[in-house]
Amino acid sequence: MDGGVRNTGVDVRGLLAVLGSHLYSTPIVAVRELVQNAHDSITRRRIEDPDVGSVAARIEISGDPGLGILRISDTGSGLTDDEIHSFLATIGAGYTRGLRSDESVDAEAEADLIGQFGLGFVSAFVIAAAVTVDTCSYRDPSRSWRYRSENGEQYTIQPGPGGLAVGTVVQLELKEEHRTLAEPGALRNVLGRYCCLLDVPVWLDGDTEPVNAMVPPWRDTTDVGTPERRARELAFASRFEPIFEPLCTLPLAPHPLAVNDALVSDARGLLWVQDGGTYGSSDNRHAAVFVRGMMLDDDARELLPYWAGFIGGVIESDRLTPTASREDLQRDGTYRATQEALVEAIVSGLAGVAHHQPEVWRRILVRHAEILRGTALCDDRLFDLLADVVPIPTSQGDLTMPVIRRRAGGRVHVALGSRGGFEEMLFRSLQLPVARGERYAVLSFLRRYVDQRGGSLVEIGTEAGNETLFRPAELSLEAEHWLTSHLCRDGEVLVPSHFDPDELPFVLVPDREAELKARLDADEADKRMASAALALARTFTDKIDGSVRARLYLNLSCPAVSALVEAVGDGTTTGPDVERAGRLLRSIKALLVSGGADAAEDDGSDVIDALVEVSSTVLRLLDDEGSA
Repeated sequence: MDGGVRNTGVDVRGLLAVLGSHLYSTPIVAVRELVQNAHDSITRRRIEDPDVGSVAARIEISGDPGLGILRISDTGSGLTDDEIHSFLATIGAGYTRGLRSDESVDAEAEADLIGQFGLGFVSAFVIAAAVTVDTCSYRDPSRSWRYRSENGEQYTIQPGPGGLAVGTVVQLELKEEHRTLAEPGALRNVLGRYCCLLDVPVWLDGDTEPVNAMVPPWRDTTDVGTPERRARELAFASRFEPIFEPLCTLPLAPHPLAVNDALVSDARGLLWVQDGGTYGSSDNRHAAVFVRGMMLDDDARELLPYWAGFIGGVIESDRLTPTASREDLQRDGTYRATQEALVEAIVSGLAGVAHHQPEVWRRILVRHAEILRGTALCDDRLFDLLADVVPIPTSQGDLTMPVIRRRAGGRVHVALGSRGGFEEMLFRSLQLPVARGERYAVLSFLRRYVDQRGGSLVEIGTEAGNETLFRPAELSLEAEHWLTSHLCRDGEVLVPSHFDPDELPFVLVPDREAELKARLDADEADKRMASAALALARTFTDKIDGSVRARLYLNLSCPAVSALVEAVGDGTTTGPDVERAGRLLRSIKALLVSGGADAAEDDGSDVIDALVEVSSTVLRLLDDEGSA
């Protein structure tokens, strides 16, 4: 067997099928790639041709949907016949890459080049049944050449039409399914998205101005910070925000801080806050990324921090490295540096809005209150910015932390469940704002706030929190047994207490830890949670008894309760009036609890029984009054 070195064979047809049909996610990308080639040809001529100053740089696109023809022409360097063989007809070879490695090319000119992999021309065969290229090189302006291929595997080269100016015309005979790309509306949409940041004018045949006529705000250094400038920035952002109107803009400038002591982000552009309500689970991040003036990805959300679900942006960079398809970015050091730059831009930008645009800041706080509570926990600077101004949902409506603490004498009360009933009645009676701990990030936010700003957090539903609200009281075992049998349901424990206000006879407080255990033990939990996460959670809940579902705190400071306790005595002999009073209190409890978290488990019979008991008691009192 021959063990000598051999060249690897190349199946050109198979390679073209992979590159042409599978490298790009959408056929629209083919138009972008051909415009990119035209742009680099113009850049190449600017670098190499000393007489280029008299030639206006121009890319022009025209389409004929009836004939299925799409043309892209440029005033670039053009190609000689040798260059057609070496670059245009060789997959993976490109003149642009040679220019990049040429040390005589200055850095500024090199930064204008877009191409990198020599694959852009292959994209033409994604959408075209045949491709014709007429080109005239600045090296020999007296001769032109025509390249033609119907499948990308074979091609012909022959002399081109006479009188062709220096530059290139690429004509695509579109496949039937892609003829819509030749329609002016479709072309305007594609070019307006992908080419809007190119520094070379891109014209659509018949238009009165280039599709990239608008100057990106970050390239315009005039009237920064003025209302007129903000209006232009919002107008620019609106072109890229697919769902929401931009509420305000945040500037993105090259990041001065190095990442890993080596890389610095060159990203510049514009971020904005979306004018639409969000929730804790919302992720409306949206970022369009342009590398060297050409858009690569219109949904690069992973560049933005995960907590910024209300931010959109347009990002431009010369250092980010595209993948071969030029539809994504390589996750390298520059990518991570850009991520860091975006965090800095959002943090400093929000602080700037809070300081310079207070009316807009108030709108941001209202629209994004829930997600901002979680955002504040992700960065110390954001917490300092938001701690005293982000709204917290409470039993008295949305309030800020200074208001909550002022109304509660420095304390912060939080309920850990969404249940109504007695807890709601207690909150209203005490006239204290109680934060809704079941809402997104509220409990974590309050804990951090109290830890950093001082004060005490009363977590209602936990043993420590309940002890703060309900002062222990003594009750004889006989009376406690009688009251338990008359007032409590299965799983409820009677707790003699003193608390405010005196008029409130009792408060039923669910055991939140027992509720958590019950949810995790339910079969439905296995369907919603990964087995590893479920097992981890159960290492905590396995230690919970779970038999006590709720505690009924009996207020011995209440005159009615105190009188009933005295009438019960040792619980051995009670008259009909005492029994009726016990049933009446139980009925009141049932009416107050109805509609709470256990409502789905009840058939409504307790409420009906309670209404019957209340009605009969009223009738009995009226009968007694009449007989007297």
